[in-house]
Amino acid sequence: MTVELISVGTELLMGNIVNTNTQYLAEKCALLGLSLYYQSVVGDNRERLGETLRTALDRSDIVILTGGLGPTEDDLTKETCAEVLGMPLVEDKRTHERIENYLKSNNFAVITENNWKQALVPEGAIILDNDNGTAPGLVLEKEGKTAILLPGPPNEMIPIFRKQVYPYLNHRQPELIRSKMIKVCSLGESVIEDKLLDLIDAQTNPTIATYAKTGEVHIRVTARAESEEAAKKLLSPVVKEIKSRLGNYVYSTKEHETLEMVVVDLLKKYDLTVTTAESCTGGLIAGRLVNVPGASDVFHSGFVTYTNKAKRKFLDVSKSTLKQYGAVSEQTVREMAIGGVFATESDACIAVTGIAGPGGATDDKPVGLVYIATYMKDKVNVEEYHFQGSRAKIREQSVVKALDLLRRSILENYG
Repeated sequence: MTVELISVGTELLMGNIVNTNTQYLAEKCALLGLSLYYQSVVGDNRERLGETLRTALDRSDIVILTGGLGPTEDDLTKETCAEVLGMPLVEDKRTHERIENYLKSNNFAVITENNWKQALVPEGAIILDNDNGTAPGLVLEKEGKTAILLPGPPNEMIPIFRKQVYPYLNHRQPELIRSKMIKVCSLGESVIEDKLLDLIDAQTNPTIATYAKTGEVHIRVTARAESEEAAKKLLSPVVKEIKSRLGNYVYSTKEHETLEMVVVDLLKKYDLTVTTAESCTGGLIAGRLVNVPGASDVFHSGFVTYTNKAKRKFLDVSKSTLKQYGAVSEQTVREMAIGGVFATESDACIAVTGIAGPGGATDDKPVGLVYIATYMKDKVNVEEYHFQGSRAKIREQSVVKALDLLRRSILENYG
C-alpha cells in the first residue's frame, strides 16, 4: 500500500518553519510497512493545493496532509479536500462543543466567529479528536482512496497520529517494516560496499543500504514481515554476517547510540579515565565526550594547546621536536599523547594536531593533514589522515577519527 505526504503552508515554502512533520510521518509510515514515494510542500493556495492533491490521489492509496486546518481564511486544506473528493461540509455538533469547551478551559475571553469554521467537516468523515488544539483531524475515504488531514503544529499532529492514525493505518496495512542499523567507523563507503557486494546484489528481503556520514558509514538492514518476531528472524542472520565481515570497525548496532556514547561506555567498563590533548580541534573532542551523561566518571582533563608554547608548557612536548618536525607531525602528536597522561595521571590520552586551513599549509604539509594519537598501557598508536573540505569539515572528521581511534585502542589493550 502506498502513502504520500503533503505539507501545507506558505511559511514552509518560504523556509520560515522547519518541516519536522514530514520526517516524523515518513519514519512512522516506514515502520508500518507503507511504501512512500513522494512528498510535497504547497503554499496556502486553493488551486495549487487541489492540483497537488489530485495528483497524489491518482498515484497513491493514502495521502496524509498536515497544516491548513485552522480558523483563518488562508486555512484551506479541509475545504479543498472536500471539494476534490466531492464531500460537502456539514457542521458536527460534537466537534462544535469540543472546540467551545477547549477555548473556555484555556481562558479565551472572546470566542470569535471564525473558530466555528473548524466544526465544519466533510460529510461522512472520520473525526479525530484534538486534545491539544481546536482543529480536529479528519479521515476522508472515497472510492478506495484515503485522505488523512492533520493539524500542522507538531504538538497537535503527533498525539493525534500516535493515538488514532497509527492504529487506523496498522489495521489497513498489517504487514510491517523493521530495520537494524549497523554503524561503522574508519572504513569508507566504497570499501564497505566491496566487502558486502554479494549480499547487496542478492538482497530481496531484507534489503541493505549504506549511508555515508561525516567520518562514518551507516548500514541499514530492512525487513518486511507480518510480525515483529518474523522481522527479527529475517534481520538477525544478515546483521550477524555483516558484523562478521566488518569486525571491530562496527561500533554499534543501536539506532540512537553515538560513537562518543560507545567510547564512554568502554571507559566505564574497564574503569579507565581519559585526557584529551587538542590542537586543531580546539576542544571539540572533549565537548563530544562530556555531552554523554555520566562522562564525569571517566573524563579526567582536557587540554587545548593551540600554540607551541602551550604544547611545551602543559604537555611537555620537547622544544627540539617542535623545531625539527613542527607542530603538525607524528613526533609531536606522540609527545602530546604521552604528556597528557603524565600531566594528569589518567589511564589514556587522545591527542590531535593538524592543519584545518584555509591558511597555514606548506608544500610538505597541506591543508587537511591531521595526526591523531592515543597513549595507554605504555603504548602509542598514531594515525595520519588527509582530509578534504572546509575548515569545519576537517575538524569534524578529525573528531570522529579521534574518538574511533580511542575506541579501537581500548579494545586492543583491554578488550
